[in-house]
Amino acid sequence: MFVSHLQCSSCSSEFDAAAVNSVCTRCGKALLVRYNLLAARTSVAKDTFSRRNGSMWKYRELLPVFEERNIVSLGEGSTPLVRLEATGNMLGLSNLWLKDEAANPTGSFKARGMSVAISKAKELGILEVAAPSAGNAGGALAAYAGRAGMRAHVFMPRDTPRANIDEARAFGADVELVDGTIADAAKRMAEMNRNAQWFDCSTLKEPYRLEGKKTMGFEIAEQFREGLPDVIVYPTGGGTGLIGMWKAFDELEQLGWISSKRPQMVVVQSSGCAPIVRAFGKHEAVSTQWDNAKTIASGLRVPKAFADHLILKVLYESGGAAVAVDDDAIVQDMKHLALVEGLFVCPEGAATLSGLRRLVERGLVGQDNSILLLNTGSGYKYAELFSSTR
Repeated sequence: MFVSHLQCSSCSSEFDAAAVNSVCTRCGKALLVRYNLLAARTSVAKDTFSRRNGSMWKYRELLPVFEERNIVSLGEGSTPLVRLEATGNMLGLSNLWLKDEAANPTGSFKARGMSVAISKAKELGILEVAAPSAGNAGGALAAYAGRAGMRAHVFMPRDTPRANIDEARAFGADVELVDGTIADAAKRMAEMNRNAQWFDCSTLKEPYRLEGKKTMGFEIAEQFREGLPDVIVYPTGGGTGLIGMWKAFDELEQLGWISSKRPQMVVVQSSGCAPIVRAFGKHEAVSTQWDNAKTIASGLRVPKAFADHLILKVLYESGGAAVAVDDDAIVQDMKHLALVEGLFVCPEGAATLSGLRRLVERGLVGQDNSILLLNTGSGYKYAELFSSTR
């Protein structure tokens, strides 16, 4: 393993990767795992990962768990890349793809992050974990915690899709429902965890969920044969996946395995909760709280992302964009992808197609650009929503 230390994403303070850490104790911002990539470059051959089969843990040298016996895995990662030929033709795009994270255990990309977070928690001797969740993260936390023999506490908005609530409870989590948004769930969790008896696995409140999400970037580099797509369209609530992919591309470049060319990163949010889109439009470094957040895409109903400064930094560095789409468009694109492409995606995933339509209308993507949409979860968890729109 090539873990070097943890580093604050804001003030650059350094912390011991072998100790229990949450956020930076100096400025309160997210901590990032850093690796000795020079040593990795001389020790790990470029084709090491592509020669391995199996889960995302084939990238174990660039993940933060020191001993393999601590890895808690359900076979996450290695999700398919699907060409959207019919949809591309309709939009006048010749090279349109979708990475389908619904193929993960627990039905969403949250499995990647929770696998690493729980593995590292196990290695650090943690016995109880907690997180607020708008849906899929709660189920994933519960599943991996259960597999690791830990107790999980999940706090969810009361209007979270029923399948997500039942899933977390089925995996053994203590689930408390809270009026309001994920921000209100986080406040309730903080009240119940005043004595810090539970380790906080909230988005970017610990350093390791990000490391699981970054494996999407490693896979994209492999699947696009290390060329990377020109544009990546990503549904953004907490933004961990966006930040993680950008981190992965940076690490791969430092290893000498890809060039400095990067995709344009595009954030898609709901028009009912679009704090990043609003901040990007004003070229601000951080977002402001979005009041009265409402959207059917529960994963996008994040009034203010904890790591908004990192999300916006990625957008500016990549020459990217941020667009908002309404719920009607999201539902229509759920239907479209099911009928035309045979993909039953979650609302957040459908939002990326809705966002792409906006990009095409504005002339922000070209016909020959290679474009990748990220579907972050399964539409089956939102079956009630889909059936109510027939």
